[in-house]
Amino acid sequence: MRGSRWSLGTLLGLLLAAGLYAAPDPTVARRDADAFKVKVAEISRRGGAAPVAADHGRTTLTESEVNGYLAVEVADDLPSGVVSPTVSLLGQGRTTGQAVVDLDRVRQGMGATSVLNPLSYLRGRLPVAATGTIESKDGIARLQFESATVAGVPVPKFVIQQIVGYYSKSERYPSGVNLDDPFTLPARIREIKVERGHAIVVQ
Repeated sequence: MRGSRWSLGTLLGLLLAAGLYAAPDPTVARRDADAFKVKVAEISRRGGAAPVAADHGRTTLTESEVNGYLAVEVADDLPSGVVSPTVSLLGQGRTTGQAVVDLDRVRQGMGATSVLNPLSYLRGRLPVAATGTIESKDGIARLQFESATVAGVPVPKFVIQQIVGYYSKSERYPSGVNLDDPFTLPARIREIKVERGHAIVVQ
């Protein structure tokens, strides 16, 4: 599965980015992770098959399956300084993503020294959470940012953009991913419907 795994950026983009949660039971997390992998394999298979008119495949991914996958399969591949990612699927397109982030690394990497930049005052590893709405249609998705907190304290959008930008830098995105940019869904996914506790992937 590692060779065909969606990129971390895609995964977070689909599910985005409430409170620290207790570490999952390893057996349950493994079961949920395996269920997630089976479903993603089916999504990928459909994406590579010849399209059939009026045949829109639907795959339901549960919140526990997503979090099991993040805990079991993704943990070792996360950027240095990011741990314990979790997702809450709130319904009506809304989702909250959280991780514990090394803000010292972000601050130093971004050169956040201005007294007007909140990152100048944030130290150490702190829980960062962001809530937004995933809007998707005809294979294109966009995130509508709603709110964010660091250690439970509300922060403006540009703080989250600095964190996401720093950790998502790549050869393709030298400045990192912009939260406002639309993105193409993989595997011929037409849309993703986020409902309470689960998301429906429509191909």
